Amino acid sequence: MITGAASGMGRGTAIRFAAEGASVVIADLNEEGGAAAVRECRENGGMAIFQKTDVAAESDVKALIARAVKEFGKLDIIYNNAGLGGAAGLIEGTPVEDWDRTFAVLTRGVFLGIKHAIPEMRKAGGGSIISTASIAGLSGGYASHAYSAAKAAVVNLTRSVALEVAKYRIRVNCICPGGINTPIFNIFSDDPNQIEQMLAGCPLKRAGHPEDIANTALFLASDESEFITGQALNVDGGLTAGPSTLFDNTDWEKFGNRYLGPSFTTRRN
Repeated sequence: MITGAASGMGRGTAIRFAAEGASVVIADLNEEGGAAAVRECRENGGMAIFQKTDVAAESDVKALIARAVKEFGKLDIIYNNAGLGGAAGLIEGTPVEDWDRTFAVLTRGVFLGIKHAIPEMRKAGGGSIISTASIAGLSGGYASHAYSAAKAAVVNLTRSVALEVAKYRIRVNCICPGGINTPIFNIFSDDPNQIEQMLAGCPLKRAGHPEDIANTALFLASDESEFITGQALNVDGGLTAGPSTLFDNTDWEKFGNRYLGPSFTTRRN
């Protein structure tokens, strides 16, 4: 089960899992993108269904997991990936409502996915819980305040839950992407090449792509990682190995305060 799978990293992961023979439940608010992702999964040899889901709504998450179990008999893997940019801009101009909306998706959505996946994984004799955090949640000075704080919460939630559920053979890990070229960065430019260049400010001198995250998620979902739990795995081209400069040149005074919604609704001003 993959949330935020209608585009970007989630979609790339769904297709990758399908190619490995997985049965995939694609969860997203974007129905058009979700339907397209289902088609691609099936074209790559896997079974896939779509469930419209607001990850911040507990009733939606409960219905999503119930659908997964009904369709496929059990739940082995959940990837809490749904995200958005959220409240962006200087801290003194950040509206409380935008701060809360950011945490609702980025942190509460992960909490709800974990909370309702555990009972089904316990019945199945174990499982793998994966969430998307960010390198922005590991240190200050990167991206926006609400986003960074929410992703830091995901990292520590991963660690604490991993300790609680290890006795059930349930592993809990998170992925911390760096600059991954996905639609979330359309806010900065309509030119894919320009975004690619902007995100290439890491030691490996290239932007990350959804496939980089998909390969990492596949590893964390597989038996090859059965001795790994409670970890935040950086996938960032080496960006966190030294001082981060990826967004240091952003003029946040000029950028202004705004709320960056889901990638399929956010557009550059």
